[in-house]
Amino acid sequence: MRPASDVERRRLNETFARLCAIPSPFGCERAMADAVARELGAMGVDVEEDGAAAQVGAQCGNLLARIPGRGERTILLCAHLDTVPERGVIEPVLDDGAWVSRGDTILGADNKAAVAMILEVARRCAIEGSPVGLELLFTVCEEVGLAGATAFDVTTLNSDWGYVFDHASPIGEIIVASPTYYRFQADFRGTAAHAGIRPEDGRSAIEAAARAIAAMRLGRLDEETTANIGRIEGGQSGGTNIVAARCTVLGEVRSLDRSKAEDAIAEVIACAHDAANTPSCFCDVDVTTERLFDGYRHAPDAPAVLAAEAALRACAYSPTRRTTGGGSDANAFEASGFHCTNLANGTERNHEPGERVSVAALEGMLDVTFALLHACSS
Repeated sequence: MRPASDVERRRLNETFARLCAIPSPFGCERAMADAVARELGAMGVDVEEDGAAAQVGAQCGNLLARIPGRGERTILLCAHLDTVPERGVIEPVLDDGAWVSRGDTILGADNKAAVAMILEVARRCAIEGSPVGLELLFTVCEEVGLAGATAFDVTTLNSDWGYVFDHASPIGEIIVASPTYYRFQADFRGTAAHAGIRPEDGRSAIEAAARAIAAMRLGRLDEETTANIGRIEGGQSGGTNIVAARCTVLGEVRSLDRSKAEDAIAEVIACAHDAANTPSCFCDVDVTTERLFDGYRHAPDAPAVLAAEAALRACAYSPTRRTTGGGSDANAFEASGFHCTNLANGTERNHEPGERVSVAALEGMLDVTFALLHACSS
């Protein structure tokens, strides 16, 4: 398919800026979903909303639209509607050839760069036709454990395979492996006592938590595995004269090897219990774990990967197969038995106030996706 026209490029940027200005933190995607549905409806494309809202505690469910193609093959294009919470009004502005947020908050390019791009692809295909059938899926609550994609019923899809555009790295990177991800919470319960008069009568939950963390292996455990403590809280606000009776530790482990992830989370649990049994701070501890998503690894000759490489080369990008420590909706789809590949979309510094995406990257992904439709039809 031919590259994007000047009109398509201009409209893509306008749509992107308009969508970024719509607040849509996870669970509160209604306004964003309505905007996407209106855009598609104006093209004559029908939109269905599933029942995921009740399952994930969101204002709305996932949106699915279909556009028929000339060939027998159908592919899925997917992006998520939600963002991490913003810290103020999002005002997208151009700065030295890139979209950024004027204020001290996120831009929302994760994942609205992909949403805007898919809408522009849909516009051309609705008017001119497509070499493949298209299913367009816009998910909710991706930023909280891929909840929307996990709740989506993949058996309703007709697609042979799918693509999400949700990796903040240079265009050309194809994610061929993604990790299994566990989140854990350790709740330590000790005994309160006056810290200056009867400290020996107390059992410090904070000390137990600190001993547990000190014993844990954190950071990069090996080339495939990471572990992190994200939050610790306990004691009494503003008080230093009470031996802390409670403390909570939140963290995660990830690995491209599922067995390593399971070993790492087992090690975390053992560290928590060993620390709680230390005589100087004997405590009770409850450790809860949740596997938020399963990892996957694509076969070297996976058709979706080969088609992506062909599309990237056609647009003068050098394809690079990458593994990642991050997750995307592709993890949820793969776990449900539907083959899906995550492609880098050229965004930068996602989840940060300095989030940005260059105009060149935004427009480049549009060309790549047009080429992808042609590559998938072969």
